[in-house]
Amino acid sequence: MVHGWGGSHQETWQKSGLEQLVNESGVTVLGVDLLGHGTAEKPHDPASYSDISAPIRKAIGARTTSVDAVGFSLGAIALLDAAMHNPKYFRRLMLVGVGDGLLGPHEPAETARIVSGIDGTANSSDVLARQFGNYANRSGNDPYALRAMLLRPRREPFNEVELKNIKAKIVLVVGDQDFVLPADRLARAFDDCRLIILKNCDHFSTTENFGFIDALLGFFCEY
Repeated sequence: MVHGWGGSHQETWQKSGLEQLVNESGVTVLGVDLLGHGTAEKPHDPASYSDISAPIRKAIGARTTSVDAVGFSLGAIALLDAAMHNPKYFRRLMLVGVGDGLLGPHEPAETARIVSGIDGTANSSDVLARQFGNYANRSGNDPYALRAMLLRPRREPFNEVELKNIKAKIVLVVGDQDFVLPADRLARAFDDCRLIILKNCDHFSTTENFGFIDALLGFFCEY
């Protein structure tokens, strides 16, 4: 289970009780804190974040069997990056809060917008930037580390050809009010993908949405 930007395994999956629910279904949870988050180291140099999926690959280690994984937002991006290193890591992937933007070039202006929210220089009318700023400055977070994560060297965008190499069953979950929409092109990029759109749900409320929780438990309990 992999959290999103500004979160942690404890904040996203444990505090909400989701890890306990998954455990009670008989599934062993492997929690990952991405660099700059939770219990992981928090460097302030953007270059330190160039290998976004390293913590996931380290956690999986030399396992001889594939795992099922869920990742929210940045966590979903990191899972896809891990799958680019080794598609055999995963049997199934639940990708949450990501959309077609993963298939296009990085937009530095959008990153600068979010960074301005962290720095407190965003326009007062820019609700999205201010929301990201609030996340970065929550108790337990290091805003300078989260800022560095945003400013990391970026890999080339994911493309349909390389995503076809991922043979894991994909469940793509996005709220109908999430700024990452649309997600149809991303869903079509995989050989086996189910797209779930959550009603009346924005990006920041996704992991607390009852529709998401139902989908998550169904995902991990399906054998």
